[in-house]
Amino acid sequence: MTMDDPDELRAWLIALRTPGLGPGGLREQLDAAGGDIRAALAQLRRDAARLDEPAQAWLARPDEARLDADLAWLAVPGHRLLRCTEADFPPQLEHIPQPPAVLFVVGDAGLLLYPQVAIVGARGASAVGLTHARAFALALAEAGFAITSGMADGIDGAAHVAALDAGAKTLAVVGTGADRVYPRKHHALARRLAAQGALVSEFPPGTPARPDHFPRRNRIIAGLALGTLVVEAGLRSGSLITARLAAEQGREVFALPGSIHHPLARGCHRLIRDGARLVESAAEIVETLTPAARMLGGDLAARLEAAGGGEAAALSRIAGDGGVACGLDGTDGSAGYRRLLTELGHEPTALDELVRRTGQSAAALSSMLLMLELEARVTSLPGNRYQRLPGT
Repeated sequence: MTMDDPDELRAWLIALRTPGLGPGGLREQLDAAGGDIRAALAQLRRDAARLDEPAQAWLARPDEARLDADLAWLAVPGHRLLRCTEADFPPQLEHIPQPPAVLFVVGDAGLLLYPQVAIVGARGASAVGLTHARAFALALAEAGFAITSGMADGIDGAAHVAALDAGAKTLAVVGTGADRVYPRKHHALARRLAAQGALVSEFPPGTPARPDHFPRRNRIIAGLALGTLVVEAGLRSGSLITARLAAEQGREVFALPGSIHHPLARGCHRLIRDGARLVESAAEIVETLTPAARMLGGDLAARLEAAGGGEAAALSRIAGDGGVACGLDGTDGSAGYRRLLTELGHEPTALDELVRRTGQSAAALSSMLLMLELEARVTSLPGNRYQRLPGT
């Protein structure tokens, strides 16, 4: 069975859209079925009498038009359903309450494997706050961290744009389907994120913005990131929810202090009183998160090794002294990496084409390309394409 088997994808989509099941219920079914989604769905249907009427009706007769639309969306290059049963599902999400069962991704799903820092804050941020968000995003990106946020107005958008303008890695976790843009003014930003970074959602395509979706979105932002930086926040800001979730998940929380007269400093001051780290420079964040970045690399390597990934030894060295990759030397002696470089050639090549040329899964290739990119032997391009760098 290939990763893109439409029958398997259809089974996932039916399960995901079952009313009332949720990620926790789906993961329970998967655990009982040994990770086999078809077996999990079959058992779910056998137990349908225990479910409420909407779930029973859906399982008995799914909306085929809706499923066909989902499959058509997933068939678009650069669109992916990243499942918790796959080796490159972000391991850091396994340690949060109610971990998602899947992530719908537009763009480069490999960014989810990088050490990340979340930068969040007020939608109606001040000019000074926006300047701080851009400066911290740029400095952290230069240190090797991917910048994660929620594509909201204000601090979120400023952090994303700063990373994109610098050609750095950034991803947005959204509270709608990955095919929707919220707020609407961010259509241009969403296009840039899809081309140069990634848009991520646990919600199926077509899901509109709803108030209860954003706290759920925030737990994924906090869960993906090794640490969360709050730049500006009022006392009732949703950013404080992200910070609280990060703290509950055992992640670092950082906050910028501000004037005692500024209402958007009060949320940060409360966080600092409650134990968040007061920071004045990105270097403080990099120093604090370096051990966690190393641990993330080890977790990812163990996950891939358990799945039989030959790239595990190299991935164990994802995080180096600056919170980024140190000298990776595990690729030179690997026949798999040598073949990948040969098949890649010196022209921009799409990931789907590399899957066809090498016969390897997209998950395995994404991990190997990540290692080659960290070694400065390959560069990623818009449209989920890759190219060898001169001299390699």
